Amino acid sequence: MTVPRDEPAPRHSLDLLRWQFDLTWSLFEYHLERLEPEDFLWEPTANRWTVHRADDGTWVPDWSESEPDPVPVPTIAWLSWHIGWWWSVAIDHAHGRQPRERSDISWPGAGKPAVEWLRGLREDWLTGLDRLTANDLAATAPFPWQNDPQHTVAHMVAWVNAELMKNAAEIGQLRLQRASTRPPQRDERTPHPPTATG
Repeated sequence: MTVPRDEPAPRHSLDLLRWQFDLTWSLFEYHLERLEPEDFLWEPTANRWTVHRADDGTWVPDWSESEPDPVPVPTIAWLSWHIGWWWSVAIDHAHGRQPRERSDISWPGAGKPAVEWLRGLREDWLTGLDRLTANDLAATAPFPWQNDPQHTVAHMVAWVNAELMKNAAEIGQLRLQRASTRPPQRDERTPHPPTATG
């Protein structure tokens, strides 16, 4: 059976992409809820990419047009900016807006500002997904393949899921790594173990 091109996107296709997104987001939210402001700018190694505060108070990410070798380890701050950059551009395309340049995407700062920014991008993305029709999904993707006819908007939606899953895993690993370097917190409700002297 042929689906009329002006009908809403086929539910089986869009529902599966949405299910995958919701699963990915739940894994990401697990870490977002546990991030501390100090986690964002923690540097796990000297060879790292992070964000730096400029004279005007904005945050500027480390960047290179060609990938360095070895690849620097990104901080959580850099990764959260990176998500904000590629996702903002994907959202612009999903809403039919002029896509922003990388330099137009400003990181809002460590802790709650960054977390709320990412949650806001999620809401904006879901609004765009809700508007997709079958014709939209089948159209040539404008991003990230720059109008390659072999990739459709459905591919772009699936790519967002995969890219978010990758970046969420990287943030989660960094959060766990930093937590493992801190001394354990003693729970005062737990009785102290007995000593040899009683």
